[in-house]
Amino acid sequence: MNDSNNNSLAVALFSEILTNDQLIRNRLSRVLPKGMEISHFSVLNHLARAGDERSPAQLAKSFHVTRGAMTNTLSKLEWAGYVHIRPDWDDARRKMVAISPAGRQARNAAIAAIAPMISELVGELGDEKVRATLPVLRELRAKLETG
Repeated sequence: MNDSNNNSLAVALFSEILTNDQLIRNRLSRVLPKGMEISHFSVLNHLARAGDERSPAQLAKSFHVTRGAMTNTLSKLEWAGYVHIRPDWDDARRKMVAISPAGRQARNAAIAAIAPMISELVGELGDEKVRATLPVLRELRAKLETG
């Protein structure tokens, strides 16, 4: 394949991914519980799945955002009572973040709200297509994370 075809294929791939990202975010924003943003849900989901505390720096790295952006998100989550932020007992300069019982409930409510929309989309595409797509998307993500 020549460079022109490679470039067209690459542009088409990234155009589709970016358009899908925007459409998914719009749909998620409409069904998430009132006041919850996608970034809030993402952090709560991450903490719930991790099962233990994380530092704001670790969370920022996991989400590929600046520490300032993560601090902003964590401040909103703490204000809502969804996370507990405490000093790190080993290093007072650092903080540690854990999901609170209210945060776990909010995360579960968000999952209950988005699950029907996601299930419907996957059902329309078909399990086979989704399973075939996941390895390609995971490989692309891995390449982007290391590059």
